[in-house]
Amino acid sequence: MGVLNTLLRAATWWNGSTLNTALYTRRKGTKVGEDDQGNVYYQSADGKRRWVMFNGEIEASRVNPDWHGWLHHTFDTTPADRPLVHKTWEKPHQENLTGSPLAYAPAGSLRRPVPVAREDYQAWSPE
Repeated sequence: MGVLNTLLRAATWWNGSTLNTALYTRRKGTKVGEDDQGNVYYQSADGKRRWVMFNGEIEASRVNPDWHGWLHHTFDTTPADRPLVHKTWEKPHQENLTGSPLAYAPAGSLRRPVPVAREDYQAWSPE
């Protein structure tokens, strides 16, 4: 089974980091922090390249806004070193749930488990 996992990592990016990325990270990456989901953030020695090694599914919306700003050179310091100040009304970061069972379904949607009872509507029935 170990050989199969190694082959999958070498050939596919959706099963986790590829073997090449893991080797590059080990050789040239310096760990700078980790977020609450277990994603680990790295940068090169010169600080020009920054990347993330996802814990689990590789989905860009799993990077929270604080680390997103650091990855894209908006902030020079990491959120681990200097956390951003958040407003009281801000909700915690949530990944994009589109296509999952937790995705938003408006009232009346067929994807809702239980239809919403409406009192402003009476079904027509023939006499």
